[in-house]
Amino acid sequence: MPVEQLPTITEHSPASLIAFPFEESFPMKCEATGNPGPEFKWTKNGQDFDPYQDPRLITLDDSGTFIIPNNGNLTEFQGNYRCFATNKLGTAMSEEIEFVVPNVPKFPKEIIDPIEVMEGQSVILECNPPKGIPPLQIYWMTISLQHIEQDERVSVGLNGNLYFSNAIETDSRRDYCCFAAFPRIRTIVQKTAMSVVVKSTNSLLERKPSLLTPTGKESHTYLVKGEDLQLECIAEGFPTPKVEWVKTGFHKLPERAVVESHGKLLTVEMVNEEDEGKYMCRAKNPHGEVMHYFHVTVEEPPEFEIEPQSQLVTIGADVVIKCVVKGNPQPTVAWRVNGRPLNEVPTSNRKVLKDGTISIHNAKPENSAVFQCEATNRHGTILANANIMIMNIQPLILTENNLQYMAVEGKGVVMHCKVFSSPTSSITWSKADSADVVEGERFSVHKNGSLEIHNAMKEDMGEYSCFAQNTEGKVAIAATLEVKDPTRIVDPPHDLRVLVGTTIQFSCQAEYDPSIGEDFEIIWEKDGMALNGSENARYILDDGVLEIINVSFGDQGLYVCVARTPVDQDMAVAQLSVVDVPDPPEDVILTEHNGRSVKLQWIPGDDHNSSITEFVIEFEESQHEPGSWREMRRVPGNHHSALLKLHGHLDYRFRVSAVNEVGRGRPSQDTERYKTPASAPVYKVHISQAIFLSSTNNFTSNKIHISALSEAPDKNPENIKIEGHLPHEMDINWEPLSPIEHNGPGLEYKVSYRRQGAEEEWMEHMVKRHSFVVKNTPTFVLYEVKIQAKNHAGWGPDPKIITAYSGEDFPSASPEDVSVEVMNNTMVKVRWDHVHKDKLNGHLGGYRISFWRLRSLQDSKKTHGDKHTLTFSGERNHAVVTGLRPFSEYSLIVMAFNSRGNGPGSHPVSFKTPEGVNDTEELGSLMTLNISADSNKLHLQDLEALSKYKFYLRSCTRVGCGPAVSEERTTVPEATLLNISTSVSHNFANISWIPGTEQTESELYVAFMNNRLASIHGGISNQGWFIGLMCAIALLTLIVLIACFVNRNKGGKYSVKEKEDLHPDLESQGINDDTFCEYSDNDEKPLKSSQHSLNGDLKGGDSGDSMVDYGDEDAHFNEDGSFIGEYSGRKERVSMEIKGNNQSTA
Repeated sequence: MPVEQLPTITEHSPASLIAFPFEESFPMKCEATGNPGPEFKWTKNGQDFDPYQDPRLITLDDSGTFIIPNNGNLTEFQGNYRCFATNKLGTAMSEEIEFVVPNVPKFPKEIIDPIEVMEGQSVILECNPPKGIPPLQIYWMTISLQHIEQDERVSVGLNGNLYFSNAIETDSRRDYCCFAAFPRIRTIVQKTAMSVVVKSTNSLLERKPSLLTPTGKESHTYLVKGEDLQLECIAEGFPTPKVEWVKTGFHKLPERAVVESHGKLLTVEMVNEEDEGKYMCRAKNPHGEVMHYFHVTVEEPPEFEIEPQSQLVTIGADVVIKCVVKGNPQPTVAWRVNGRPLNEVPTSNRKVLKDGTISIHNAKPENSAVFQCEATNRHGTILANANIMIMNIQPLILTENNLQYMAVEGKGVVMHCKVFSSPTSSITWSKADSADVVEGERFSVHKNGSLEIHNAMKEDMGEYSCFAQNTEGKVAIAATLEVKDPTRIVDPPHDLRVLVGTTIQFSCQAEYDPSIGEDFEIIWEKDGMALNGSENARYILDDGVLEIINVSFGDQGLYVCVARTPVDQDMAVAQLSVVDVPDPPEDVILTEHNGRSVKLQWIPGDDHNSSITEFVIEFEESQHEPGSWREMRRVPGNHHSALLKLHGHLDYRFRVSAVNEVGRGRPSQDTERYKTPASAPVYKVHISQAIFLSSTNNFTSNKIHISALSEAPDKNPENIKIEGHLPHEMDINWEPLSPIEHNGPGLEYKVSYRRQGAEEEWMEHMVKRHSFVVKNTPTFVLYEVKIQAKNHAGWGPDPKIITAYSGEDFPSASPEDVSVEVMNNTMVKVRWDHVHKDKLNGHLGGYRISFWRLRSLQDSKKTHGDKHTLTFSGERNHAVVTGLRPFSEYSLIVMAFNSRGNGPGSHPVSFKTPEGVNDTEELGSLMTLNISADSNKLHLQDLEALSKYKFYLRSCTRVGCGPAVSEERTTVPEATLLNISTSVSHNFANISWIPGTEQTESELYVAFMNNRLASIHGGISNQGWFIGLMCAIALLTLIVLIACFVNRNKGGKYSVKEKEDLHPDLESQGINDDTFCEYSDNDEKPLKSSQHSLNGDLKGGDSGDSMVDYGDEDAHFNEDGSFIGEYSGRKERVSMEIKGNNQSTA
């Protein structure tokens, strides 16, 4: 059923329509709706105007719009227009539309007489621009279009005039031209050129200021809120006056106030009520001052505070129409009904209240109309139409019937039921499977008739009905609701931090309602921009996976995965950070030049998301190694400068590179070269003597020649290493000075040494090489050594004294009181007395026990078995020998050893092992554990330390168990380290600890690794070739370990046996190797628990070597008494010093 509606104007032209000459036509718009459809009419300047009757105008069907073509006769159509839209119910009208046809602005043709003034007088050149469409722009130029320069003396006023506060001779010219520009009509016009002649005078009269503009002492300025305030004061006088501004009642100008044009123009943009007030300008020079006051008032055009609203009112009800406006000055309000003044359409039940409100009592259908409220002040007019419809009508549901809605379980949904009726209808909702009204905490019916279901459930699915009812009738519509499973991202993308150039993947997997089917999609966005359908070939999207190939820094940012269905969506965000080595430092410069020191400064480059840890400073010098860059020093990453100590007589240049966890970046640009002077030159004096003979007397004459030499060395050798390979020698080696450290020719080294504690003079030797051997030294005596550099200019600084021992010799005594305690049929404990330190002839390495089987006690046949030797490091007096054969007779000897080799053996001691007994009785009760068939290892915990265990392993089925294999092992001591601390520099690490009490005779291993960039997610570790390489290395390592294990368990000849074949007599054979433990299979030597620091500075009394402690606390032996893993050939010695310093103490 169609509903009658009052006309409503939906579109009309603006209040001012300017006919620019370059436009082809000008539409005068007026569009409206209503039922019945409205008819249109126009008025021009208050009189009826019918555009359909003028063939020059273009009209449109079913529209009030007409078009004025630009045919050269536009001035005939200039005027004020208003549109009216009318149907049988009423009339709506538009605001007044002014059609403006601008005239082309022109300056009048005139002859302007030259202006003659005396030097120092003021001059005003008037522009008087023609009127035109604003904005207006004024320019003063010459005929050749050169701008007249403005300053404190010369300025262009807001009115366009050119002012000279005082004229000078150079102001004389014949081509002062005023140009007026009108940008909106694209027009510039020029005034006739004016001539100014300034006559010189010999007596310039100084005078106090007076105002050229504005005139008088005060003026009033009115502005509309939002406009820009411009106040101007231009003064004349000599000397040229200066202008100051203040606002009365304030200490300073408002913050938004700007003073321009050399102080002569005050501007406040977009003024408001706070900018009202009294402003003052003061122009002054040494002879006086002049002032002008501006009274500024900010006004406002009309504005609705309460705009009249359209209403649908029931017959017999009272109607109230309000229209409240504000403005400055206060607007006048005029009411119209259907476009006519209210007094021309009288009605008995309508009246206007004192506040301007219209009241209609007991409204009737004939009171239906369009009411207009129009408010006007001098700054403009506003108009509002209000459609007042008086009628009764049964409900009309505007929402479409049988709509289908989809909701997400757990979320809300709104089903609409928009109703038009009079009087207002009551609206109820019900579900098809229930006659009851839908109600409850989860259900809400809004005023507009919509039903909102909060926290939708599956049971809410079904068909619903909306009922609208009033006094005129009742209607209903149906709606269907489906409740879907929520969309949820179950595998969101994770933040990635990757190396530039790698390939990364973001994965985003989601769950959604299966009934949605192909309507589900995953959308990827980066920083708000969609990636789906991107033309970038490096972005590959497939099944929820975003792959980015060859990642660059432009790829970093926030990536959003949106899992979307027609009913809902879920999203997840991941951050991509791209890292790389740092960019080269910039602006690397040298400052604070101070002879042989200079300060290097730089600005760090981009760290590429990985903080800079340090800067590397390199240098190149052109004398000794031109073109070769060498590292000078490193500074922490938070330092951006370094003070460099340099050598003399060198031409340096420097560069800096930055280091982060990824690696070292490219170096910076080279600095300019810096040549260092000599610090303190040494002079050589040559004196020659001449003897003169004469008949009277003889006399001599001395001739002196002075020549400058180079300077002495700045430093002495470092990294001094002292070793004693032979008993009566001491080898001294050091790191030579580099050529740039020579500081001159003739470099030599003075090696000084003496026995410590003995009152001896220093023995000194001059050498040119970087090594020296001291001969005929006593065996193992502590010496003091120092090395000093020297060149032709002199000696280096006083050297540091270091201490070290001379060469060692074989121990000269054997252990005494050797005894053997038989512990069981395969194990004995050996004890002995320490060899006196005076007989050791060196640092004690430990003791060795050699033993051999004489015969089996089961038969009397005597057989001499292979000799076995066990090594026990450190200062000890006992050891346990295991792996002996039961019921046998053995013999053994004990010998001490040092780095030189073994001392003499003790007197042989014989002993017998008892008969064998049942293994379980010997080792204790047997415990049984069942292991699953798919396991190949078992980890046992809570075993006793330093205890021997025997293990049996057999395979079992449901029928029974097979034969067992056995293995014996001894547990090691519990490791307890206290107060572990580290300090790390760029080239060494110092590790300190306190050992536990049970570790006094144990050795400790220190392992370290280079971990500059352990892991960058998504970097090289994600590459297939890298994973394959790592797997291959792991497989090869496993094969080697299996081969070693099989070889060691064959029970045959070990590498120690091969050595025994070469050197059968260990008692007399010296060990001339760099290590005590020649049979160690450890690539990294262990550190003794007595050596509690890794600082690289070992005392002379300590050994830089190390040996595994195979005593009774932690020895692991096989059946024949040899240590498994002990004998694997000789290894090069690994220094305890990570830094690599010598073994002696400075």
